[in-house]
Amino acid sequence: MSELLTARELKEQGSLVDLLSRLGYQPVPKRGREKMYISMLRDDDNDPSFSVNDELGVWFDHGLGKGGNIIDFGLAYWKNLGFNDVVKKIQQVCCIASTEPRPRRPRKPVKVQHIVERVKPLGVHPAITDYLRSRGVFDIAKFYLSEVYYYIEDEHDVRKHYFAAGWLNENNSWEVRNRYFKGCMGHKGITYIPGHPKKAAVFEGFIDFLSWRNENPEADQSIIVLNTLSLLQQGINKAKAFSCLDIYFDRDKAGKSATRDFIKALPYVTDRSAIYEGFNDYNDKLKAQLKTVVTAESTKSNFFSGLRVPFER
Repeated sequence: MSELLTARELKEQGSLVDLLSRLGYQPVPKRGREKMYISMLRDDDNDPSFSVNDELGVWFDHGLGKGGNIIDFGLAYWKNLGFNDVVKKIQQVCCIASTEPRPRRPRKPVKVQHIVERVKPLGVHPAITDYLRSRGVFDIAKFYLSEVYYYIEDEHDVRKHYFAAGWLNENNSWEVRNRYFKGCMGHKGITYIPGHPKKAAVFEGFIDFLSWRNENPEADQSIIVLNTLSLLQQGINKAKAFSCLDIYFDRDKAGKSATRDFIKALPYVTDRSAIYEGFNDYNDKLKAQLKTVVTAESTKSNFFSGLRVPFER
């Protein structure tokens, strides 16, 4: 009978991508070293927000604001198992045995760092523009977001360059996202936009804030964007300064739980999520409306293209 690997051996030999594949999870198609998944640690995750860098042996769930190595994942995935049982479970799922020596993949025991190289106004890079247009927020985003160009270095000091739309949080770090990635260039933090001294609107992320602003261009509330639900308590603390509060959280399990916690802390809060009832979030509603307009215009165009008008010279 094969013996269990030690935790250290498992971290060196185990592959997160292989483990996820054996559990039935596949990454979304994309290029680059980081693979993105629909989060298997949260319910109703519609946008891929679970990233894996298998070369470094690390993962990060951007919705939870948490990450770690293969064992940390096992502890989060099998919540009812203890440490030793998780080590055993991963070994069994991946068919790894200590009697079957495998070459070690050297990994730097360092946190993956993203370095911002430059920042440009929106509208320069067509891929960023197309992404924001697909979400229906490009025109309004020009007043709030920038194009952020950054790189990461792997264990061989090889740089890979990336780009995304982003804005600054209260820690002066860039909160960024593109079609395949959502993250932070530095320390996570909320973003605050001052407005009315007594009224505020609270959102999970900047895409939903922009969706709301697109429909409410004249609204004068101060704006609080959590940028991640893991900063819910910080958002609540910030919101305590306002006597009139509207919150626009997702209608999934995590968003509803956050809404309950927010209202429990500040009972006078108004949950405005009924505005996008039938959708997961504000942006889903906006995208559906955008699709309806495009379909109607396409139908109109196709109708007239089928007409034949007699012509005489």
